[in-house]
Order: sequence, then C-alpha cells, then structure tokens
Amino acid sequence: MMRSVWGPIQPPPRRRFDSGTCEAEGRPFLFPSLGPTAFALAFQPGQHQARDVLGGHLCGVLGGLIAYTAIADGTALTALPPAQPEAAARMAGSGVLSVGLTTAGMLGTRAVHAPACATTLIVSLGLLPTLQDGALIVASVTVLYGVDAGGRAIARTYRRSAHGIPGDDGRS
Repeated sequence: MMRSVWGPIQPPPRRRFDSGTCEAEGRPFLFPSLGPTAFALAFQPGQHQARDVLGGHLCGVLGGLIAYTAIADGTALTALPPAQPEAAARMAGSGVLSVGLTTAGMLGTRAVHAPACATTLIVSLGLLPTLQDGALIVASVTVLYGVDAGGRAIARTYRRSAHGIPGDDGRS
C-alpha cells in the first residue's frame, strides 16, 4: 500500500518525498488548480513564463486570502449546512471578490495565468484559507515550474548532444 495514504495519521512535523507526493509539515504539495497549471505547461510548451505562472498564482493566493478574511472568515464551502443562507452568501461574496482581486492583480502585474483564478477560489471558499496554505500553494507551483523547466533543459541538452545540434551560443 502507498505510504502517502497513511500520511494524515503520522506525526508532523516532517518533510519527505514518497510515492510521488511531496509533503511538507504533513501537508501534501497538491491542490486542485495545480492540475490545470501542469497541463498548460505540458501541452503548451514555451508559452508560460515563470512570471506569469508564479505571479498569477501569487495574485490568486493574495486575492483569495483578502476576500476570505474580509468576508467569509470561519466558513468553508465543505462545511455549510443547507440551512445557513447567510454563510452561503458570505462564501459567494468571497468568491466573487477574490476573482475580481486576482484578475486586477494579474492584469496590474502583467502576470496572467488562468488557473490562478481557480487557486483564488480554493482559498476564498475556505478550502485552503490560511497563510500557511497560501505559502504551500506558492511553493507547490514553484516546484512544478522548476521541474518542468529542468526537464525541458535536460531534453534540449540531450537532443543537442544526441543529434549534433548546436547550442544556443552557436557551438556544438
């Protein structure tokens, strides 16, 4: 059985890498909008700069934290009973505000990355609403981008050496 499955019952703090899942302080380096970012990097190579990917998710985290703290603090989308219309309205307001703040932040910094709007909803709807969660999100995106960039650099080097293709500086 994969060891990561039992991660929640193991005592934190710890840092480890096992079964393909990075974890820090007992929390996985995974969240829903990391998938669309990974897809964009894999299937649109060279079209996503670090500034856009990292900056966009940072805008998403900040917009989500501001909206959640201002409007929906203490609520969570997963914990709303149907008989609490005020909490549901606060969550909706938090979500709308977070997308507006994230969009303004991305346009203002020219760091536009569409999956960051999913990140902001994850934060503002109370799924990952703390500063620690936000830091984990940014760290996860940074690791993903670094792995993608490193893999592409290795592939370029391999293709150049295996096929005698000159490097960027014109030399083989």
